[in-house]
Amino acid sequence: MLNWCGLGDDRIEKVTNSYKSGRSFTGDYLDAYGIDISKVTHDELKNKKGFYRLDSLPKVLNDAVEMTNGWQYQIPWFPKLEDLQKEDVYVYPWSIYCNGIDPIGAELIFVIPNENKVYYIGTKM
Repeated sequence: MLNWCGLGDDRIEKVTNSYKSGRSFTGDYLDAYGIDISKVTHDELKNKKGFYRLDSLPKVLNDAVEMTNGWQYQIPWFPKLEDLQKEDVYVYPWSIYCNGIDPIGAELIFVIPNENKVYYIGTKM
């Protein structure tokens, strides 16, 4: 997953949390990971194509971030939306699935450079 956003899997130090649901008949699912990484900087993410700061997102990406936020009961270790929407957190949208312009699924990679932490969430509802 870190290769998807161009950071590279060689940065992975430890997967600290994971959750992988079964797939429903309609394709609904929830996958999530918390990963400690060796290094990442704000400057690197600012200059890397495809990363967005959480405090200034395009509307469809903001809607996708909000849509993926409702899973705390399944993944209590995953950061809450209010903890993510800060200028020092970045998101890489691997994919967003929409019904019209409303997200119904997304695969998002959140990077918190100050903590050397990456969170991944993939879901479809």
